[in-house]
Amino acid sequence: MNMFATFTLLTLFMLTLPILMTASNTYNNNQYPMYVKNIIACSFAVSLVPTMMFIHSNQEMVISNWHWMTVHTLKISLSFKMDYFSMMFMPIALFVTWSIVEFSMWYMHSDPNINKFFKYLLLFLITMLILVTANNLFQLFIGWEGVGIMSFLLIGWWYGRADANTAALQAILYNRIGDIGFVASMAWFLSNLNAWELQQIFALTQNCPTAPLMGLLLAAAGKSAQFGLHPWLPSAMEGPTPVSALLHSSTMVVAGVFLLIRFYPLMENNKTAQTLTLCLGAITTLFTALCALTQNDIKKIVAFSTSSQLGLMMVTIGINQPHLAFLHICTHAFFKAMLFMCSGSIIHSLNDEQDIRKMGGLFKTMPFTTTALIVGSLALTGIPFLTGFYSKDMIIETANTSYTNAWALFITLIATSLTAVYSTRIIFYALLNQPRFPPLILINENNPLLINSIKRLLVGSIFAGFLISYSIPPMTLPQMTMPLHLKLTALAVTIMGFMLAMEINTMTQNLKLTRPSKTFKFSNSLGFFPTIMHRLIPYLSLLTSQKSASVLLDLLWLEAALPKTIALIQVKASMLVSDQKGLIKLYFLSFLITLILIAILFNYPA
Repeated sequence: MNMFATFTLLTLFMLTLPILMTASNTYNNNQYPMYVKNIIACSFAVSLVPTMMFIHSNQEMVISNWHWMTVHTLKISLSFKMDYFSMMFMPIALFVTWSIVEFSMWYMHSDPNINKFFKYLLLFLITMLILVTANNLFQLFIGWEGVGIMSFLLIGWWYGRADANTAALQAILYNRIGDIGFVASMAWFLSNLNAWELQQIFALTQNCPTAPLMGLLLAAAGKSAQFGLHPWLPSAMEGPTPVSALLHSSTMVVAGVFLLIRFYPLMENNKTAQTLTLCLGAITTLFTALCALTQNDIKKIVAFSTSSQLGLMMVTIGINQPHLAFLHICTHAFFKAMLFMCSGSIIHSLNDEQDIRKMGGLFKTMPFTTTALIVGSLALTGIPFLTGFYSKDMIIETANTSYTNAWALFITLIATSLTAVYSTRIIFYALLNQPRFPPLILINENNPLLINSIKRLLVGSIFAGFLISYSIPPMTLPQMTMPLHLKLTALAVTIMGFMLAMEINTMTQNLKLTRPSKTFKFSNSLGFFPTIMHRLIPYLSLLTSQKSASVLLDLLWLEAALPKTIALIQVKASMLVSDQKGLIKLYFLSFLITLILIAILFNYPA
């Protein structure tokens, strides 16, 4: 076990080399992307050693070496937690990133700042690994904020586009709301337990109160785009495709779920937190699946499917199966990154066309991408013996046999069948039928960088689930016996979704365009959520500000304060000093009466 810590630290240290090289000349020549890719590949190979050792011996380890500071009795040091979660996730994250980085070399080859782009990708990977391996909340927070700021830089990569800027800002603002919860939880642990080390926290709290868990749930909802804080994920598709593949499939968005999995010893005794997690996850998975049904941007559909899968992971945590949720994170990374890369390949070949209504017939011109896209979609829907099946099927089985709240499980099942519907829709519109793109486009997918990177993930999408689920030490006992109809539920709803989608696709293919229905509008405009949240609230606040400002300024200051006050003072003063009351009619009348009296007196002498 001596080499266990050494190899793990070596994995992390190797990744920092290209960052350190930015001061040297290597950073300025065109070999830097290649260098980054090779370092990540080597790092992946090295990380397999401790993972194999862990699988063999099943012994956890905490590396705590550099003492940073002591505040009263709280000791903050650099400590890495080498347990089941971090040891399984590291090689998977490195493998997926290796493929995505190789894909970026093809996708971003004409970008003038390609070296900077690769540096950002690598920094992002490092912060994610810091988050995964952290043993105290302080270190976890560094990783947490790190992935947030890197996502901001990468989504806003093409900063000349207004959309990219808004999307990047949106991502950072929504995450900031989540961070409030995380910081509040950190403060609670610090003031109540005087501990930030994870094992100390778990040892000190047997029955954890709901307050810190609510903070963690808010943090997870912000980072993992759960309902209410979800709009940033689909709009983050403004970034380059490799960024979408890395951040919004395999690494950053699962950080929120990963946080809840890390704190499962506190969650498993608190039923309130579990129920809330379950309901939040169920609403998310259904809502985002509904939104995905009518989108026309290929990357938006895949983004919504990511959000839907994150909802499914939250449901799994809600039914107290953290290890199963973690397995789904691991399997999901492979095929989701591959789906993004296939869509990137299509977008690039069609001269940056993202609308699936303008694609079609690509199975002839892009056979390899088609194969990968179809296998990825099937793995996503949980077709037996592909990667997604091993985790997704288990989740639905566990949900079906659990005694928790039935409506949450029911809408999770509906969302599962919708997964099949939107996957079929991508395949049907992008790959089948006649081409609908301009005839002069040159389509070429024969680039080794593209083919190799997708091929690795393709093999992963077929075999990874089997390998992972059969080599990891079992942590929780799965359900052993269940009726046949419950066993087949997941498969049945998925196949039903496929059939329904194909029926609807073929039925509506040649119909003339009708007026969109209310449900279509609801789905297509994302449940009106961004409109209400991003337009109504600012509009109302601006209106109130404007009204109050005009009332305060015009009425009070410009009218009441000076002119009217002066006039009032003058009136009061003049009323004080004179007996005249200014009643002119009365005075004239008295004049008139006296004149008449005088006239009468002088006309009739006595």
